[in-house]
Amino acid sequence: MPELPEVETVRAGLARHALHRRIAEVEVSHHRAVRRHATGPAALRERLVGTAFASANRRGKYLWLPLGDEPHDALVAHLGMSGQLLVRAADAAPDKHVHVRIAFDDGTELRFADQRTFGGLFVDELVPTEAADLVPTRVAHIARDPMDPLFDDGLFVGRLRRKASAVKRALLDQTLVSGVGNIYADEALWRARIHGARPGLSLTSAKALDLLTAVRAVLSDALRAGGTSFDSLYVNVNGESGYFDRSLAVYGREGRPCPRCGAVVRRAPFMNRSSFYCPRCQRAPRAVVKPAKMG
Repeated sequence: MPELPEVETVRAGLARHALHRRIAEVEVSHHRAVRRHATGPAALRERLVGTAFASANRRGKYLWLPLGDEPHDALVAHLGMSGQLLVRAADAAPDKHVHVRIAFDDGTELRFADQRTFGGLFVDELVPTEAADLVPTRVAHIARDPMDPLFDDGLFVGRLRRKASAVKRALLDQTLVSGVGNIYADEALWRARIHGARPGLSLTSAKALDLLTAVRAVLSDALRAGGTSFDSLYVNVNGESGYFDRSLAVYGREGRPCPRCGAVVRRAPFMNRSSFYCPRCQRAPRAVVKPAKMG
């Protein structure tokens, strides 16, 4: 699933290529792509045609494009497992699995493709946050991400240290911190030398800050690399893949040597997924006897 670096890469591409162009036509060819828009495809088309996207924004894994010069609502996108937002010339070759096509009046179009159809588009009302910035109603409960200038480090540390649950589980809690998924959680925990099964309340303030620093460093490195692409499902708006997978230290590297100490990287089941860690650099808490207990 795309995480913060991938979604931010797409957001930046939309900001460069999809703003301030009048929408001339909207075509929905798969109803699941707009199932979150309660009033249906026809109402979505009616709301979009004739307007333009004013900016491109993101919180966590949600993207939104405010509509008009004084926007009260926005087109919201969630990429799900395999969603892609592609900016193409109208006469460009068809892309696979395109379910929504937004045509601009200048001969370009924005295509929403989604092989697994877990993602989608919908229009939502914008509401002010505590800092007066506007976010879609269905995104307002999501915490800021660590790259947000208004992210509160002290609040994060305090809340993390009150959690009895595993620290990796906490990193995936979108009400605590957004945008950190399975890949970057494993990489940040490795950099901070913390086992993912360790309870949040066992961390000192300094260690919790070390983890936050590691999260930011991993996300920054991945952003510079354009995100992580293990297959063709994640691409930016030009259809290009990211290459941070070449820099992964532990994720997906079971059986390979840890790049820091040489110990063999292990994999453990975690929330219907997998965790990867170094058993030497990331000592398991005493309560965890087997890797399978992680999380």
